[in-house]
Amino acid sequence: MGALDLDLMASVFGIMGTIVAFLVYLAPLPTFYWIFKKKSTQGFPSIPYSVALFSAMLTLYYAFLKTNCMMLVAINSIGCFIETVYLVTFMIYATPKSSRIFTTKLLILFNILGYGTIVLSTILVPNALLRLKIVGWITIVFSVCVFAAPLTIMRQVIRTKSVEYMSFPLSLSLTLCAIMWFFYGLLIRDLFIAAPNVLGFAFGIVQMIMILVYRKKTTKIGFLPEQSLSDQMPITTRVPAPANDNMTLAIVISTPTKPGDAKKGSDESDDDVNDDDYDLQKQLDGLPKGKAIVASAFGLILRRASI
Repeated sequence: MGALDLDLMASVFGIMGTIVAFLVYLAPLPTFYWIFKKKSTQGFPSIPYSVALFSAMLTLYYAFLKTNCMMLVAINSIGCFIETVYLVTFMIYATPKSSRIFTTKLLILFNILGYGTIVLSTILVPNALLRLKIVGWITIVFSVCVFAAPLTIMRQVIRTKSVEYMSFPLSLSLTLCAIMWFFYGLLIRDLFIAAPNVLGFAFGIVQMIMILVYRKKTTKIGFLPEQSLSDQMPITTRVPAPANDNMTLAIVISTPTKPGDAKKGSDESDDDVNDDDYDLQKQLDGLPKGKAIVASAFGLILRRASI
């Protein structure tokens, strides 16, 4: 097989990998549309988007050092832009206020100081090839750490025999993304691109197998067993947990009362209780599906580790 054929195949895999990666980048859009619509993040975490931005910045730096890697430059430039938009939106509508403060600290320590330290410490290396290898190994180590994080979710799936928060289409997309970039790195003989995607392919296959195995055993959050609820709320009273079609769990917490509160509470009418239940259900109906939120954030982290 001639060099021309290898270059052509590398370009094909690079283009397909870029397309799949771009589509996965757009996976959190429904979540952020909901945040924009509700003007609140409702306590959703910002860590997946900060990690994705850092990974895109790191891979983009590696692509610039390597030169002649327009595929990597293109997709990671797009990734930096999209993740920045996500984070800006998150910062605008972050609730509670502590979430905005935490995200600001995370961005400063992780995406500014951490990334700045890597760039400044490697840019001083006089040998260009050695500099490229150092950044490449940093990228691999970071990817391995990111891939290790979802192991806790897989353990949870095995323990609960439920894949409620795993999406087969998303897992399939992540696996395809890893395959495309693995062959791209293999064809251009770049270990630092190909190696992390071996893990991406392996984890993607494991996820899809787990989904197929436990899919029929998954219940629609019926919800947590009563005993587990009581273990997590030792000072509360067990009450029915209303559920809605969006598979959202609502837990009504009853706190210890002070002297005189019992009499005060006994005077409340049934109409007030019904109004409270109606308001609670109305708030639940406005929430997006938890499955989509967790799956998109989970997929975003894994995808960023794959390229």
